[in-house]
Amino acid sequence: MEIPVWTYVASMTGYIVFLLLLVEFMRKTPRFTFVFWLLALLTAPLWADNLEGWFRWAKTVSVLLPTALIVGFARLAYLYSQDNNALYRFFRRDWVLWALYGVLFLNIAEATLKDLVTANYFNFVAGVILLITMPFPKYKNGQRQYWLIGKDKPNDLLFYSTAAWNFLYTTWNMAFVYGENASYFASSFCILMAAELYPLIKKRPELYIIARVYTLACHILIRALGDPFVHVMDSSSWANNTVLWVWGAINMVLHIAYLWWYFKKGRKPDGSFEPPTDGREPPLIKDCQLPTTKPAAA
Repeated sequence: MEIPVWTYVASMTGYIVFLLLLVEFMRKTPRFTFVFWLLALLTAPLWADNLEGWFRWAKTVSVLLPTALIVGFARLAYLYSQDNNALYRFFRRDWVLWALYGVLFLNIAEATLKDLVTANYFNFVAGVILLITMPFPKYKNGQRQYWLIGKDKPNDLLFYSTAAWNFLYTTWNMAFVYGENASYFASSFCILMAAELYPLIKKRPELYIIARVYTLACHILIRALGDPFVHVMDSSSWANNTVLWVWGAINMVLHIAYLWWYFKKGRKPDGSFEPPTDGREPPLIKDCQLPTTKPAAA
């Protein structure tokens, strides 16, 4: 499909701006956002017309369900931190943060497996390193919390990694999409860039994951209901095996260097380990805990 250059520029720029505004709005309105993503799940009967293959289905379900049912409920549970409702208490427990860690791990692993299947071996190695270097919510004998739901409004999902990890995740994911199906690359570039730009604009690196959650979920939902991007962002003509090979090789080298730095900086003199960070230091675990509340007496 022949698409004029100006169409790519206009559509991709417009989509990135839309996604940046979307993240800002959804961050600031946890109640509306919760209802929106819950209602979005009701469109599931329409997905079968647009999703083909195990990867598309796995990606859609593994993104939309946690966005609606885990992120949404958890943000409300902290928004209403004084409410002793059993459901809210359930979503204030540590399992939520470990589940969200697992969801991100699963999404990277799905794409990494796809890289292996499509013989994108260099990028496969990069994906494995991303999984190794993604911080746990917290560490044994550690004092800091790397994943949390903020106690203060708007009760963001926060993730304390490094700007380098965020960048490596972005370039790895772009190369994955380019190799898996180049026709989707232009639109996927937009959601990855929006998630990368948002925390830079806000000067808060820890907002990367919440930006990634909402930009990816929005894109996945749109794709599950149809494919409006094919008419203005089809990038199938951009496919080039040499570019993919070189890009994957560069990603692998950068990720191996990061892996070495990650473990060198993370080891503590007492033998313990906590991931290195930059920008804002992760908060202390004790400072992330809400005051203990008990159910009201019957």
